[in-house]
Amino acid sequence: MKHIITLSFLAILLASCGGNKKNTVEKVLETNNLESIRTKRAELVAEQDAVHSKIKLLDDRIKTLDTTKNIPLITTFIAKEEVFNHVLELQGNVTTKNLLIITPEFSGILTNVYVTEGQRVSKGQILAKVDDGGLSQQLAQYKIQADLAKTTFERQERLWNQKIGSEIQYLQAKSSYEAQQQAINQLQQQLNKTTVRAPFSGTIDDVITEKGSVVGAGQTPLIQIVNLDKMYIETDVPESYVADVVKGKNVTVEFPILGKTIDTKIRQAGDVINPANRTFKVEIDVPNKDKSVKPNLTARLKINDYTNPKAILVPQSIISENADGEQYVYVVKNKKENNEGEVTKVIIKTGRTQGDVIEVLANIENGTELIKEGARSVKDGQTVKVINY
Repeated sequence: MKHIITLSFLAILLASCGGNKKNTVEKVLETNNLESIRTKRAELVAEQDAVHSKIKLLDDRIKTLDTTKNIPLITTFIAKEEVFNHVLELQGNVTTKNLLIITPEFSGILTNVYVTEGQRVSKGQILAKVDDGGLSQQLAQYKIQADLAKTTFERQERLWNQKIGSEIQYLQAKSSYEAQQQAINQLQQQLNKTTVRAPFSGTIDDVITEKGSVVGAGQTPLIQIVNLDKMYIETDVPESYVADVVKGKNVTVEFPILGKTIDTKIRQAGDVINPANRTFKVEIDVPNKDKSVKPNLTARLKINDYTNPKAILVPQSIISENADGEQYVYVVKNKKENNEGEVTKVIIKTGRTQGDVIEVLANIENGTELIKEGARSVKDGQTVKVINY
């Protein structure tokens, strides 16, 4: 019972103290006395300063005892020599020299079309026929006249060999025969133009003009023929790569529509720079055994224009640049057993980029430990702790 009374007394005492404190501030404000209010404020500020001083003493002691608090935590990686195949990415279109729309060499009525779409044909095969307009009958007459001229010439030649007749008769017979032969040859050439033949082996892609149509020499499109065996890609390359993109270079070709990738080579690199866009043309072979690649198909090209078998590659994100335009990275040296080390700034020279990495050409050797995460927040000569995962 005695303990209960004591505890109750203490509670009442604390409450009254708190209430007195609260009432004291309120009473000071209620007085509207400037001097009293200023005095009370000064007391509270003094109490606040005393608390801050004690907190500072605690912080100073923590800094003294906790030696790892001010050491930045970073991650690193080891530079290693590796094969670096730089590629130039371009876009090109598939084409072929064996894609042709055939037109007739002779004007007239298209009397026959001997092929259908999708049909395979051989070089020289007859595809269509144009009415010759009576040339075949004229040729038959020329041949009859030629036979007569031949017989006359042969008889005159025998007489001449026997010293019978005049030389002029012999020469006239010979000239008449040769003229008839020449006329037959010319007419035969004209007659041959009425037959449309395949200029190369391939597939009939489209029969454009139907039988019975009137066609004009060199004007009316008759048939489209294509050969998918000898396909290639043509693209323009910037002139800055003229020394690196040459015949025989490896190329990876991607066809996004087909979901297909092939490895091939440059078969021809142009020797002339186009002054309009400062590029030169290259041709790239396209193996097409399954005939899936079609003319005018879009292709993505990755041309291997540079290879370094012992390249040092680093992420571009860790490279900084100073006011003089020099690029630099931070490396870790004098590393201790507790993974603490010293930061050293190294000026570097860079080469080509590929994706997120860049080639370092100078001042970074195989096995150098470079700072990765935290590279932007450290300073030269600073102590850091490596926490690689």
